[in-house]
Amino acid sequence: MRFAGICYRAHDPRWSFQPISGEGAAIRGARFNPKGVPTLYLALDIMTAVKEANQGFAHRIDPCVLCSYEIDCDDIVDLRTTQGQADTGIRFEDMACAWMDFLADGKRPPSWSIHDRLVTEGKFGILVPSFAPGADTSDQNLVLWSWGEVLPHQVKVIDPGRRLPRNQLSWS
Repeated sequence: MRFAGICYRAHDPRWSFQPISGEGAAIRGARFNPKGVPTLYLALDIMTAVKEANQGFAHRIDPCVLCSYEIDCDDIVDLRTTQGQADTGIRFEDMACAWMDFLADGKRPPSWSIHDRLVTEGKFGILVPSFAPGADTSDQNLVLWSWGEVLPHQVKVIDPGRRLPRNQLSWS
């Protein structure tokens, strides 16, 4: 399917000079990407982006840079519903696995198999429910494994006033 719309992400300020790199997720891997695979995790609304950055600490949030993005990407799989999961043969339990616990035990999280399979099928990303603590059914994310500046997999950060820093020196 094609996804076109506005998405959001609350960045660690150290990465705000590269808001579409996906390199932060590649360092250790994350829920839907193995280590070494750049991945862009985006929320479909602002409050979900805050929940994702906050990860359940109700009265604490680290400093962050909130960015919005214009997205126009094809080859996206919608896994937000039980029907979408059934159509693709992807188990909710694999999506929702305690991926960090698997890594701590030296095991590969089942959610990484979703990446492996869909990428080999030519898919560029997934729409998924948010698994952040406190998330409800309205909290949803777009996860991209491949993207660029041009169609059909276009991602553009919205920064008309050029407020985002241009390099790491901004944080020295």
